[in-house]
Amino acid sequence: LHMGKTMKEDLTVVAKYINKLYPPEFNVFSIYAELYHNYFASQAKKNAESHLEDKDIYLLLSWVHNFYPKDMRKDHALAMELDKVKLGSLLPSSLSKELENKYLDSEEVTVKNSLSRCLDKEIQRWKEDKEPEKLNGHFQSELLGIFVIQSIYSSQKRAEDISKAVGEELSHRLLKELPAFLRSYRDAFEDFKEKSKKHKHYKPILIANINNCWNFREYTEKYVAEKDDSKADILSTLADIENSGFDVLLQQLFAQLKPMYKKFTENKWDSSSEIMNEIIKTTSKHISDFQTLKDPFYHAIVEKIHARLVKEYIVRLLKRKVSLKTPAQQQTLAQHISKNAADLEAFCTSNGSQATWLNSALPKLAEIIRLQDLGAIKIEVATLATTYPDIRKRHLEAFLHIKANLSRSELKSILGYLADSTASTQARAPLFSNINVS
Repeated sequence: LHMGKTMKEDLTVVAKYINKLYPPEFNVFSIYAELYHNYFASQAKKNAESHLEDKDIYLLLSWVHNFYPKDMRKDHALAMELDKVKLGSLLPSSLSKELENKYLDSEEVTVKNSLSRCLDKEIQRWKEDKEPEKLNGHFQSELLGIFVIQSIYSSQKRAEDISKAVGEELSHRLLKELPAFLRSYRDAFEDFKEKSKKHKHYKPILIANINNCWNFREYTEKYVAEKDDSKADILSTLADIENSGFDVLLQQLFAQLKPMYKKFTENKWDSSSEIMNEIIKTTSKHISDFQTLKDPFYHAIVEKIHARLVKEYIVRLLKRKVSLKTPAQQQTLAQHISKNAADLEAFCTSNGSQATWLNSALPKLAEIIRLQDLGAIKIEVATLATTYPDIRKRHLEAFLHIKANLSRSELKSILGYLADSTASTQARAPLFSNINVS
């Protein structure tokens, strides 16, 4: 600092006053600048070749790449004169590169150890069964959700302050560390999930860990390039943690709903409104527990519920438990299904589900039951297959068991039409492909 300040102040005096006292061919400023630079460079080289602590390496690199070439040599009083003098760098490139590698190795190890300690502390907090902190009504872990990202980000920024190249190299190295850290995090989370089910704050801790993933997602989307192999790896591991947490949170609800759905076929869809009300009431109690999830995850879990409610209803329709011979009976069942579908859609939408692609499944199935004209049924089947291209002949055949007044040839004609219309189509969001037909 003393050398830098002295050099800057003295050269400013040379530029302003001394330079003009000599003839131009004397190159007085150049001579002074080279002498100061050579002395400064010799001292920098001497320091670089001695044993340096990590913080000293960082400071010396900052002088070589940043302070000296930018703050000193670009000073408005000196820039014009210094541009005429080819002073070069404070350190030979080989020595500078050696220091950079030492710094990068050290910083990589420091961040890696910091992340490891952070995860150990978090695991300890899970074991202590403490309720996680809340931020804006959402459970979160400050250690994992914030500190890890800050550690990586601040380390990258420090490296960028040395030079763009050093910053890019450290970013590249740390992006290899992040997937490894997240895999360790996922394994620890799985271990906690299996062994700590009796903890008082089990669900809040699960929710906090799902919420943690949002900060990692935001960081990855913002700072990791699409072409970087680490990006897919990071996002895949985060999805594992999120979906694993969702599965546990939804386990109890789905177990409670299963016997309720069985009542539809056991009662041959009589009292279906009451059954649907019971399903909605039970689901509503569970959804209120999920308000502590961050908004994207809350919407995601509500959409999973929405998909499950629709799927379970379709499963009952495909059970071949009901076979109706008259159009009047079919009309009544279609009305029941339409009413249930409307109630289900209203409930899910009011609770934040954005899975609008699910809303037409049950009304379309109700319409196929209601229609009696073969041509009209085929058109409705084609529309259904266009909207849900993962529907297969086995699904439709099981469903059409309800329409007992279809002849064998009519049934074959409808099924053949479906096979043609879904031959080469892939489902963007699976519904029927998740349904097994017995």
